[in-house]
Amino acid sequence: MEPMPVSEAHVTTLRRFNRYFTRRIGVLDDHYLGQDRPLGEARLLYEIGAGASLRELRTRLGLDAGYLSRMVRALEKQGLVRVTVHPRDSRLRLAEPTPAGRAELAEQNRRADELAEGLLRGLSEPQRGRLTEAVAVTERLLRLAAITVRSVDATSADARACVARYAAELDERFPEGYAAADLVPPERIAVFLVAYEEERAVGCGALCALDAGTTEVKHLWVHPDARGLGLGRRLLTELEHTAAERGHRTVRLDTHEALKEAAARYRTGGYTEIPAYGDNPHAGYWFEKPLPR
Repeated sequence: MEPMPVSEAHVTTLRRFNRYFTRRIGVLDDHYLGQDRPLGEARLLYEIGAGASLRELRTRLGLDAGYLSRMVRALEKQGLVRVTVHPRDSRLRLAEPTPAGRAELAEQNRRADELAEGLLRGLSEPQRGRLTEAVAVTERLLRLAAITVRSVDATSADARACVARYAAELDERFPEGYAAADLVPPERIAVFLVAYEEERAVGCGALCALDAGTTEVKHLWVHPDARGLGLGRRLLTELEHTAAERGHRTVRLDTHEALKEAAARYRTGGYTEIPAYGDNPHAGYWFEKPLPR
């Protein structure tokens, strides 16, 4: 199912905010925060922190390997970082700050704090609260918007890693425990979706056909780092859309009595509680929802 089109007004508002904010915090200046380097190098020094592998930096910042290498070499020439072989993996290169780099980063953080304080100083305390709350909401929504959901093989490494975390978490939360043997076998799974944030798997969900017209949602899970974004609801919606596209008329699911938040999410998401079905020994609630044709 195609997503709803984005309105021109929403695009215009977001672009206007981007232009104002980048100018206001000095992104366009080659001497970011008054230091002798542009924002890209300053941000890279910040991300290196106490030390990070180049592979980790590429993933975290979403940078091309060549561009990252050029920036790292620039910081090396300025005496701010050194690059060595990772002590535990000779295939990795590790970037670490020199004493000069640590001093530079400390000054950068001081100036960044000063800039943020200056932005807030002209507001009253209630206005500061509203602004910081709005920024937090903006961050959560931008994170959710940047997450991609892809269909993968149920036996893939990412799928196995997600269901392993899912099973381990349920084993801690369920009074009776939860074993890996309780997971749905991969051969029974018709669709397995994985949510990725910067290429890191942060959520999953599966569909298992019950009959020609009915499918079941299984193993819906969100990584603790990605909770509070609305990703669980997004994954559930993606599963519902996928089920409808595959010709199913009804979707069912069950959940444990200990997962009160999950049961509440399903009720507000259009699911109706129904009598027990299936043989899941951990189920305490059973739900059903009709799908649009």
